[in-house]
Amino acid sequence: MAETATESITIAAPLEAVWDIVLDMERYPEWAHDVKEAVVTQRDEQGRPLQVEFRSAAIGRSTHYTLVYDYSDAPSALRWSLVKGDIQRRIDGGYRFASTPDGGTDVQYDLQIELVVPMPGFVKRRAEVRILNTVKELKARAEA
Repeated sequence: MAETATESITIAAPLEAVWDIVLDMERYPEWAHDVKEAVVTQRDEQGRPLQVEFRSAAIGRSTHYTLVYDYSDAPSALRWSLVKGDIQRRIDGGYRFASTPDGGTDVQYDLQIELVVPMPGFVKRRAEVRILNTVKELKARAEA
């Protein structure tokens, strides 16, 4: 069964700046603490990352997974899904972006993840907190 998580945050930076950071996936290791490596293996006709291989810290080990991205609602949303993963059976997620009246950006991060091997509840909750921290790390990067 897939676990779901959602995090919302307001970033004091324009949507275009936040969007640019999100699309610069090869630089995720600079600001997303758990992402150790991100390699774009395929780009769309506009040069945006279409398929990306990640190596991330997860539950005391390193995990590898490949995501494919959907830009059909860009720049108000960016969605992804799992192509392949070593410990993941499913990863579906996305960002939703909306400009605020004061020039900032509201961001909602949604994630559904299903692992190959079941984990105890307390381990899942700890992993969820770390994953959702990525949104706070995005905020710090955009506001820097």
